[in-house]
Amino acid sequence: MKPEQLQSVRATLRSPRRLKTEALAGLVVALALIPEAIAFSVIAGVDPRIGLFASFTMAVTIAFVGGRPAMISAATGAVALVIAPLMRSHGLDYLIAGVILAGVFQILLALLGVTKLMRFIPRSVMVGFVNALAILVFMAQLPELINVPWLVYPLVAVGLVIVVALPRLTTAVPSPLVAIVALTLFAVLANIDVPAVRDKGQLPESLPALFIPNVPLTLETFQILAPFALSMALVGLLESLMTAKLVDDITDTRSNKTRESWGQGVANIVTGFLGGMGGCAVIGQTMINVKGSGARSRVSTFLAGVFLLVLVVTLGGIVGLIPMAALVAVMIFVSAITFDWHSIAPKTLKRMPKSETAVMLITVGTVVATHNLAIGVGVGVLAAMAMFARRVAHFATVERTEIELNGDTVATYTVDGELFFASSNDLYTQFEYARDAAPTVDRVIIDFHASHLWDASTIAVLDAVTEKYRRHGREVELIGLNSASTQMRERLTGKLNAAD
Repeated sequence: MKPEQLQSVRATLRSPRRLKTEALAGLVVALALIPEAIAFSVIAGVDPRIGLFASFTMAVTIAFVGGRPAMISAATGAVALVIAPLMRSHGLDYLIAGVILAGVFQILLALLGVTKLMRFIPRSVMVGFVNALAILVFMAQLPELINVPWLVYPLVAVGLVIVVALPRLTTAVPSPLVAIVALTLFAVLANIDVPAVRDKGQLPESLPALFIPNVPLTLETFQILAPFALSMALVGLLESLMTAKLVDDITDTRSNKTRESWGQGVANIVTGFLGGMGGCAVIGQTMINVKGSGARSRVSTFLAGVFLLVLVVTLGGIVGLIPMAALVAVMIFVSAITFDWHSIAPKTLKRMPKSETAVMLITVGTVVATHNLAIGVGVGVLAAMAMFARRVAHFATVERTEIELNGDTVATYTVDGELFFASSNDLYTQFEYARDAAPTVDRVIIDFHASHLWDASTIAVLDAVTEKYRRHGREVELIGLNSASTQMRERLTGKLNAAD
């Protein structure tokens, strides 16, 4: 850890009140991670213990090497969906090798500055990302509410009342933890038969051990692993960086996104060599930790991993008694506090540009339809770019004036606006070539003092304009170009045709 990060941890450890908050937050997160890790293991097609070990190693490792304090990393559904086909086609050893290679890719991407791409993700896509995650978290709870004993429904309702109402009375103990403990005690003492954590799969009875994947170190193996590993690396980084940005906004603090990127890589390498399925930041548990429990430091992340291992290895029998209804109530609460309700308020929709709302809805719809955050954010960014290009394409205007200057009739075209591939396409049609060729016009000037040339497409259009005037017997004077536009034009003009 860096000195300032170590100082923050020491301050937390020296404050009993702060330490209690971080410890209880870690405990709640650990309890919430167990059923999800098991569920993600099923998605990936591996033993539940592999998902649980991944959640332990990811949380503990990222607590030391990550760039966003209080963010939780563990096994995730997004990663499970990406690597499941590799597990089905080549087995566990190839899956673990793919996780390790994905970690290497994430470190390389961090060194290449991939985090700088975050600046190109518009707010509307970010809001869509958050809302889609909230919807996915809620949808993930629906299987636990279908075809279950009727007692599940009142238990979920009571759990929701506890997590919502208790903070109004006291914040001494996280309300999600109270809900889990209270509903578990009730279910055990009342001896009611409702689905519990033990029904999700076998919990591990030993610590994770060193795992060296038995795969040949050949180019063919790399070609098999690389597509899956790169997909996992990109999906994991995208979800982690978006979650980190969300936590930045909630806590009004900044985090080191580059450190988080290579930290995720290190965590996945460690996880792979300890037999885990890999992972990334998890939005649901992060919201429990930061928003639901008030955690702010790496201590809660570290303790979440430690508590998870202790719970499943030494207290597996007790953990198995937790009714799924308690965890469902907590996760529904998480989805509700994660969703940006302000973004769909009638007043907001009236004020917001329709294109911004459309981008948000496109992002949400794509993520929910594909269950893939990378695809959803990618489509959202492309939609935002297309709408922005469409909007600014109409900003460039051309105004013609005709004056007498030293006995000559001069037609001056003033171009106003940014010229790039979208806005310059119509530029060619904005000039009156035939009229300017008449004897009444002696000179043609195009004034760019209120414009800027951004790309080769614009240079090509200007070449076409000057060539058409030349065919009408007129040489065009281009004035007002700034230095950058002048340099680009001098470098490219006349060299953009295949014959040049």
